[in-house]
Amino acid sequence: MQGFIEGLVASFTKTFITDNRWLQLLNGLGVTIMITIVAAAIGLVLGFLIAMVRSTYEMRLSGRKCRNAGDVILKILNLICNIYITVIRGTPVVIQLMIMYFIIFASSRNGIIAAFLSFGLNSGAYVAEIFRSGIMSIDRGQFEASRSIGFNYSQTMIFIILPQAFKNILPALGNEFIVLVKETSVAGYVALQDLTYVGNLIRSRTYEAFFPLITVALIYLIIVLLLTFLQKKLERRLRNSDH
Repeated sequence: MQGFIEGLVASFTKTFITDNRWLQLLNGLGVTIMITIVAAAIGLVLGFLIAMVRSTYEMRLSGRKCRNAGDVILKILNLICNIYITVIRGTPVVIQLMIMYFIIFASSRNGIIAAFLSFGLNSGAYVAEIFRSGIMSIDRGQFEASRSIGFNYSQTMIFIILPQAFKNILPALGNEFIVLVKETSVAGYVALQDLTYVGNLIRSRTYEAFFPLITVALIYLIIVLLLTFLQKKLERRLRNSDH
């Protein structure tokens, strides 16, 4: 028993204390959080814009002929959005990351920008479908009712449709952000020292697998639990605002 405890202490020391390896883990966590925040922001903006294009097309032009130049532009934009969503959702995020780093950014090999764009573009495709499904879930009668009181299409979306859609999609949106946090664990493929990369690096240098890997897993778990807590708190606040 004493030998086991001594071995555990030695393993802990090599993993966290020697060469200040706990600082490496902390820096890796910072990289993971930074990639997640920037990619989530890109995904939110891009996904919202794509959802607006696709939902507008479905409500105005689906199954109808184009009547003017605006309709033609909307149809082309919808086609581009469909291609983007199909390609992004049909390929693994790690392949997208490697294409971004080794092909698109081949000259500069800027790993952090490649990670921002890769994870942001990947998240945007899923966020777009989440937003679109939320918008299309609202009864079309509300569009007609808003028109009858003088609202145009933009006013209807901003003041009536989007607030209701946001409440409907909040659980799915929260799940997407949780998935995004875990997806960033492949950032090490482009030489970024994120949390997972640092944990594996410590394991390879110390030949100790238990503490590095368990620590990384626990940190991800804590992040996910925190995001879940914030998501549920926001959902409760939104439900209370309805009463």
